[in-house]
Amino acid sequence: MTENDSPHALRVLQLTDPHLMADPGAELLGINTRESLDAVIAQVLHDRGQPDLILVTGDIAQDATEEAYRLFGNKLEAFHCPSAWIAGNHDDSPLLALIAAERKADLRHVIQGGWQFVLLDTSVPGKVFGQLADSELAFLEKTLRENPETPALVALHHHPVEIDTDWMSPIGLRNRDAFWQVVDRFPQVRIVLWGHIHQDLEQSRKGVCLLATPSTCIQFTAGSTEFSVEDKAPGYRWFELLPSGEFFTEVSRAEDFVFDLDSNSSGY
Repeated sequence: MTENDSPHALRVLQLTDPHLMADPGAELLGINTRESLDAVIAQVLHDRGQPDLILVTGDIAQDATEEAYRLFGNKLEAFHCPSAWIAGNHDDSPLLALIAAERKADLRHVIQGGWQFVLLDTSVPGKVFGQLADSELAFLEKTLRENPETPALVALHHHPVEIDTDWMSPIGLRNRDAFWQVVDRFPQVRIVLWGHIHQDLEQSRKGVCLLATPSTCIQFTAGSTEFSVEDKAPGYRWFELLPSGEFFTEVSRAEDFVFDLDSNSSGY
């Protein structure tokens, strides 16, 4: 990793799991997800200023409505850069893609600032777990094979490794072995990035940095056996990426956001 604020670094923002809803007053476990997203966006602008690219790693909507996706696009107008959106298990992937396309946010392969970003759809209609279709694995393989010299960040929604939150084990990426069989063949992959787990995580695997990021709304308790949320502020992840493949990354939270979390829920 390298020091942040390099003048030649590509500045990338990850936002994940906003869980927006059509109803402006709707709450998720006591949190108005529109207000929490607003707080995170304000925090980004205060802390970092404008990014060069935004990666949005799923569960944009809780209710999979057109209104929620359009609202999200409107919220991103606070930033003056491209964004790329992928679906999570709560999303309607075709509908999300349709509205993302209106904002040119449906790109699945982005080359910018000396890096490449490969975005994969792990959503399975009607299911909480993730699965990469053969076509997604083929897309990943083809994209990496055709761009061997460019450092790569691969983004998806579902976690492709085991984490220490037992209740989430069955709802991660089901065919993770097939995913890693592709990634392991391409040494230019430096980062694998995801959402879904609503918590900060950093691991490494065969020289690849594995990262997950807090939600812009509720946070799941790390290390929990049963479903559990914790009283942590919503957040985001920031990257500064150098063409050499070196990078800086950090999670920050909107600590001033005031909320009354329903911590007794058994699900969401």
